[in-house]
Amino acid sequence: MKRHDDPAFHDRAAVQPDATPSIGVLESKRPHSSAALDRVAADLDQSHLDWLEEEAIFILREVAASFERPALLFSGGKDSCVVLRLAEKAFKTRQSARSGVFTGRLPFPLLHVDTGHNFPEVIEFRDRRVAEMGERLVVGHLEDSIRRGTVRLASPTESRNGHQTVALLEAIEAHRFDALIGGARRDEEKARAKERIFSHRDGFGQWQPKQQRPELWTLFNTRHQPGEHFRVFPISNWTELDVWLYIARENIPLPSLYFSHRREVIRRKGLLVPLTAVTPPEAGEAIDIADVRFRTVGDMTCTCPVESVAADASEIVAETLTLTVSERGATRMDDRSSEASMERRKKEGYF
Repeated sequence: MKRHDDPAFHDRAAVQPDATPSIGVLESKRPHSSAALDRVAADLDQSHLDWLEEEAIFILREVAASFERPALLFSGGKDSCVVLRLAEKAFKTRQSARSGVFTGRLPFPLLHVDTGHNFPEVIEFRDRRVAEMGERLVVGHLEDSIRRGTVRLASPTESRNGHQTVALLEAIEAHRFDALIGGARRDEEKARAKERIFSHRDGFGQWQPKQQRPELWTLFNTRHQPGEHFRVFPISNWTELDVWLYIARENIPLPSLYFSHRREVIRRKGLLVPLTAVTPPEAGEAIDIADVRFRTVGDMTCTCPVESVAADASEIVAETLTLTVSERGATRMDDRSSEASMERRKKEGYF
């Protein structure tokens, strides 16, 4: 592994959890940083991040130049926070070289589909971050789809994750979006590994994996008919490790759930299910208290944490180097229903 020789790297501040206690978090616990973790971070060659950043900014500017009504999908998750920072670099003016403050406005709004079962900490972070930036946020509420009758739940506690597709497509139609910028990466899951950077969706919002357009070098085919749209993924070529290295380098703020905290969990089928109003214990299950963090955040009914004492981005970088299971494979109950569950949902219009 090539040694990183930039002395400024050692002075970069890692992202800290929110100072205020989070809803559902019993007690914050921050372990002391070890010299071993510092040595691992110092030995990492991060020069490739500049190439990944340059590619992503180029893609974002292509979207702004090629589409009339694009939007950036922003859930408050780590990947969407990274894409948001890249968009700031693409379209705004940074106040200083090391500052995280940008002036100006993005050329598109932010879009989030709220299932009603999102983690409260993430919704609070989403609203606070948007307010700080002064950007426009469009929220598609699944509750509105339920009231319209376009979504029908089998039970009040049913997972709403798969039903997001309906609310998403309704938001696209209502606002006539012709491109949605997302934070999906190819290393997350098998179906996402098949995805193009500029991914065409037909008039029904569906993805046809066998009819994808070729992408040679940086030539993207963005032609589409009225009613069709594109999903664009600027960080397709990034890995989970790249994301955390970039978060640490750029000091990108994140919801506190991403960092180690003590939480009540239920050990179920090899996963740690967070104890919430919509994920209560089943008969015979015991409630445990563990030091955990979330590798990804989503609907509470299908998103699980992992045991971890990593309390900042640098510690998560060191921890990520030892992982052998993707974040979705390790934390998402909905992706375990079948080998093709994600591909089926994507064909129907899912993120």
